Amino acid sequence: MALTGARAAGRVNTAPAAVASAGSAASAGSAASAAPGRRLPAPASGLGLAAAGVAVAWCVHWLVPAVPLLTAAVVLGITAAHLPGVRGLVRGGCRAGLSFAGKRLMRLGIVLLGLGLGLGDVLGLGWATVAMVLGVVAATFFGTWWLGRRMGLRGDQPLLIATGYSICGASAIGAVSEVSESDERDVATSVALVTLCGTLAIAVLPLLQHPLGLSDAEFGRWAGASVHDVGQVVATAQTAGHGALNEAVLVKLVRVALLAPLVAALALSARARRTAAEGGRGTGGAGAAGGAGTRRPPLVPLFVLGFLAMAAVRSTGVLPTAALDTAGDVRELLLAAALFGLGSAVHLPSLSRTGARVAGLGLCAWVVIAGVSYAGVLLTA
Repeated sequence: MALTGARAAGRVNTAPAAVASAGSAASAGSAASAAPGRRLPAPASGLGLAAAGVAVAWCVHWLVPAVPLLTAAVVLGITAAHLPGVRGLVRGGCRAGLSFAGKRLMRLGIVLLGLGLGLGDVLGLGWATVAMVLGVVAATFFGTWWLGRRMGLRGDQPLLIATGYSICGASAIGAVSEVSESDERDVATSVALVTLCGTLAIAVLPLLQHPLGLSDAEFGRWAGASVHDVGQVVATAQTAGHGALNEAVLVKLVRVALLAPLVAALALSARARRTAAEGGRGTGGAGAAGGAGTRRPPLVPLFVLGFLAMAAVRSTGVLPTAALDTAGDVRELLLAAALFGLGSAVHLPSLSRTGARVAGLGLCAWVVIAGVSYAGVLLTA
């Protein structure tokens, strides 16, 4: 699981997905296909732009290995959304394809993420460490969610930010946004915040190792329990050596494993709320028409089942290392394209109205997860 160079960000993801407006995507696709022979359909144009963004992000990571591929992809997506000459494409003809990347490619990347999760590896950490991670995730998730509500953040931002901080960064945000049907702007804002704080952790946490009296192994566990994205975990922990990196990745795997039950629980909650709302309206009208026009959230999303299935396959040990490596590379490319699409949905001027509150929540959540995980590492040392 330890990687360097061009693979440093990619053995186990991190990561998220944007929920695009189906109506706008369909209309954009129709408009583009109405002029055959003149230009690529809108989805293809957006996917081509996402592929170009991934290529540039890979070059950045290759030149500066400390910058994870997924982090570079998000930043480049945000840059493209504000770059003269490109922003018109991002907001116009390429929007449908970029939204497709943020949603559909993210699902595929999350499914492949399961191949990085081996049950034997997780059990090898010991139950004390597993319990510590569970405590960190619970404290960070519920604490951040509650604080975000108290601060008056809009829409699903408190839920998405809490998920990204507590589980696995942008990819967790994308998974939860699928079942919560979150607004694309909320998803993009949450991804930008979590990515920024995770990137800062790469520079800040190594400076704190010796002042906090952490051994290399303890520092690795701290990084794995507190840094959001897996690529960022790798970039942070590798500063303390190979042993710290292995500890960090294994602890991070436990957090990644919690993605499936969290998404399933939120899907059940959404389904219950939808059922209650339909019951409150009575059985007449549209609600009685066999549910026509009403789409209920699935009990467990298919991509979550795929994630669990891939984890089960990995645990059998039947897949050779070469196949796992190839799947890891494909996963990182898919997630990078998805994150580029998400980054391109960020509109910085529109963040000015809630920017201070979002930044305040991000800082508080960062302190919470770093402090709780540090205490947990000391207790389980």
